[in-house]
Amino acid sequence: MGERRADGVVIASTSASSAEAAASEIAAAIKGQLAASGEKSEEALAGLVCFVCSSFDAARFSAEIRSTLPGSPIFGCTTAGELTPAGWASHSIVAIGFLRRHFTLVAHMMEELSHFGVEEGRASIAEARAALLAAGPYIEPDHCFGLLLIDGMCRREEAVISALYSALDDIPVVGGSAGDGMSFEKTWMIRDGEVFRDAALLLLFHTDLPFAPFKCDYFEPSSAKMVVTDADIELRIVRELNAEPAATEYAHQVGLVESKLDSTSFASHPVLVGVGGQYYARSIQKVNSDGSLSFFCAIDEGLVLTVAKTLDAYESTLATFERLEAELGAVSLYIGFDCVLRRLAAERQQIAHRLSELYRRRRVIGFNTYGEQYRSMHVNQTFTGIALGYRRAEAQETA
Repeated sequence: MGERRADGVVIASTSASSAEAAASEIAAAIKGQLAASGEKSEEALAGLVCFVCSSFDAARFSAEIRSTLPGSPIFGCTTAGELTPAGWASHSIVAIGFLRRHFTLVAHMMEELSHFGVEEGRASIAEARAALLAAGPYIEPDHCFGLLLIDGMCRREEAVISALYSALDDIPVVGGSAGDGMSFEKTWMIRDGEVFRDAALLLLFHTDLPFAPFKCDYFEPSSAKMVVTDADIELRIVRELNAEPAATEYAHQVGLVESKLDSTSFASHPVLVGVGGQYYARSIQKVNSDGSLSFFCAIDEGLVLTVAKTLDAYESTLATFERLEAELGAVSLYIGFDCVLRRLAAERQQIAHRLSELYRRRRVIGFNTYGEQYRSMHVNQTFTGIALGYRRAEAQETA
């Protein structure tokens, strides 16, 4: 109907019944779009990034997509839901191919995150940054951004983000923690025919397209406060809040019945942490049998948690899109990392269809996460990403 195509990328999605069929459908769609764009082969791609529902065999999909698109670097991770051209989806795979004529890509893999050291990580990330900047005389830091995909069960996001923030200087990074539906057992990174756990992928891009990183949530602080008075910091488990059993005190503060606490309760009633005058969500993953609470983000004893007041999720998200479109002009594509708890909360509030349709209209491609990264922060219950604009008019006229 006359809608402009995304600039500089090709996009494919599938809900095939098997990993092999899904890889075949994704590859065929990518090849068809490349041919329609005048590209001769998949070697025109700087990289293909795939977001894969955990119901698929990630290892089989990775091997199959590698064999069907041997000329393209392949990256990706498993999800807790997908953001496809049709909106929110489940049991699907969505892929974004970045064209070499608009993107230069350097990928950096970090393995054994359980033993990740910030200083060592900082040095290796700085090398990746230097490799990107050395890839051509036209590359400048202010035309670069990073996407971070990280094992959603590693509990090392904050350490990795700390190393990234200090090593990348002025290159902004956004990203998401991989998911496995809502099983919280195993999440996978995908790279060139193989899968990895306890790992992270940093994808550093240079582009000639205008872009902007973004963060969107729909909370503001209330006056209700809780102090973490007993915790297992390594496991992100809070045993006591305000010197009371954690689940009991949380339920009291947010006005819920303790025996009814579940994932939708936590999605609807997150807590916030204040940092530098800003508030960021710190979401609860589950209530444990001993009445303690497991968190998605790092916690510490003495940490002050503020009960959040919920704003209108749809209007807050729409306002974010409108702000970015005022900044960039028409937006070609939103690469999005959307917390699975936002999706659960939308379903509970019966606005999931409206938000999904908004994502479809705005062309959001990405996945539902177990946590989101935005510059120097690892956050929860937040929608982060990169908005890609179209080439400037003068660039299009001379292309």
